[in-house]
Amino acid sequence: MGLKKYSYLLACSALLLVGCGDKEEAQEEVAETEETVPVTVTEEVELPYVTPFTGENVANEISMRPIIATINNHPKARPQSGIGSADVIYEMLAEGDVTRLLGLFQTEIPDQIGPIRSARDYFIEIAEGLDAFYIAHGYSPEAQTMLMNGVVDHINGMAYDGTIFKRSSNRVAPHNSYIPGENIELGAEKVNASLLYQKKVSYTFYEPEENVKMGLEANTVTINYGGSDSFNSTYTFNPETQSYSRESGSVETIDDLTNEPIALSNVLFFEMDHSIIDSEGRREIDITSGGTAYLFQNGMMREVSWENVEGILKAVEVDGSDVKLVPGQTWIHFVPKNPGIVSSVKFS
Repeated sequence: MGLKKYSYLLACSALLLVGCGDKEEAQEEVAETEETVPVTVTEEVELPYVTPFTGENVANEISMRPIIATINNHPKARPQSGIGSADVIYEMLAEGDVTRLLGLFQTEIPDQIGPIRSARDYFIEIAEGLDAFYIAHGYSPEAQTMLMNGVVDHINGMAYDGTIFKRSSNRVAPHNSYIPGENIELGAEKVNASLLYQKKVSYTFYEPEENVKMGLEANTVTINYGGSDSFNSTYTFNPETQSYSRESGSVETIDDLTNEPIALSNVLFFEMDHSIIDSEGRREIDITSGGTAYLFQNGMMREVSWENVEGILKAVEVDGSDVKLVPGQTWIHFVPKNPGIVSSVKFS
């Protein structure tokens, strides 16, 4: 073999060796890089605080007092704005067979609440028991006296129409008065009221590991107030979402802000004495004496009782302890004793 050819072969061998060495080093570098890539471990963050009226865990302690607003429930006022954000909705008769809603807001203040309607004395009594800041537009004679006497901190659209309260051009009065969420704090400042959570009232809730399947199976429940079907409502339990949807007047109840249906964890019915007190058909409702109650949760129904404990309306067990609620939103109906809760509420 000639010297030149031999030298050429040596050179090629050297190149092959260098090439192989570079490849091995590169593979080792990749392996080292792969080994040193940090692994991200997602830890479940424990939320240390529980909301007073929904029983849900949150990162920060609730510091704002409850807000209660009278919300119009006339068919011309539907769908209402902000009801999907309410911790609790109370529904009860005003005049005739027309019901109104009281929305309790604390965990979340929506961008807008309404349409806002006028106050009644028993609305104010509920707000007083919860030490809530009360919002209404108008009042009955009895309610006006209570508000003028300072029974509750409040702001009323009669004094702040067009300023704190805004009129919608999409609806006609009296179904078009709203309060923007950002105006609630401004309204409290106007009337020199604190929004700090001082009277620490709350409901009682199940822990995640507790069994809530008690009572009779009941996937649907209907409340009949009589008269117009517009104020009769049906609740249907969905096992997949573990919540109740709602229809009123055969129309699904949604929040006008989100266009989403409301989802309820608990539905309750409190039987109360009702009486007509004037020629306008205004009512007196006994919210103090206690009585029979029906509780619907997790597709089950059972009969309990309700009591007024230092101004706070609660469902109670036979032994007097608080009924435990499933965490989430609650809807509470006040039902007249005549014809009674047994006649007015049907379930299957």
